Amino acid sequence: MPLGVRIRRKIPGILSAALVIFVMLVLFGPIVLLAVLSFDKSTIIALYWQGFTTQWYHDAWVNSDLRSAVQNSLVVAVIVTLFSMVLGTTSAFAITRFKFRGRGLVAGLIGAPLVVPWLMIGIGAAIFFFHYQIPTMFPLSLYSVGAVQIICTFPLVTAVLASRLARFEAVQEEAAVDLGASRMQVLRRVILPQLTPALGAAAIFAFSWSFNNFEIDFFVGGYDQTFPVWVYSELRRAPNLPIINASSTLISAIQVIMVIFAWRLLASDESDERRTATAVIDVLP
Repeated sequence: MPLGVRIRRKIPGILSAALVIFVMLVLFGPIVLLAVLSFDKSTIIALYWQGFTTQWYHDAWVNSDLRSAVQNSLVVAVIVTLFSMVLGTTSAFAITRFKFRGRGLVAGLIGAPLVVPWLMIGIGAAIFFFHYQIPTMFPLSLYSVGAVQIICTFPLVTAVLASRLARFEAVQEEAAVDLGASRMQVLRRVILPQLTPALGAAAIFAFSWSFNNFEIDFFVGGYDQTFPVWVYSELRRAPNLPIINASSTLISAIQVIMVIFAWRLLASDESDERRTATAVIDVLP
């Protein structure tokens, strides 16, 4: 085979590999650099290495303001995830399983927060609260943060679950009903087992979205600080920059693991979606 032909055949593979490497550098390069700097003795962000240390991780652990901010973010994220899972699951079932007038409009309204920038949502929520003088009755706090975040997060759960339900083979439910299964048995033994990976992935994404949200936390959080707001407020203090690097490295590592796990759940769900109705009905009593 001529050399020119072999080179032309290898070009697509080379370009694909280069694109993957570029995307990985853009996505994970800052995280890797953040992790490296978190072990540097220097109190300023610089490429000149001044020595290895784990002091900043200890300082981050004993920092009471940081622990309080992380705790606030965890509490809000857990509550937002629970409410979003309930609202998102019911919305996904309503959109994909029931036909009613205005279904397209309802689906569009639910999905709207996914395309509106969080900055606009945060500013709009703050204007809404102050226009109706809500802070005079209920001061802005983690409660207001959670309420606004639920509105922005449950559409993500709806999108993930609706895409899975849209691919679900209705013949499996019909076969289960024909064999005498009740609606609750169909839901428990046929639908939920195949929906579980999507539910787990949606919960992980919802938790990550809520924990990392800065715009909503900043504008409607009042005097209660979450982790993103704490990081923003401490960026102007040079001595605390290494602590920010250390804490952000740990949290970023945990969230990367969570996202990878969610991706694996969705991948396993995708590989199992062609399960036959006979295999599912075998587990029915």
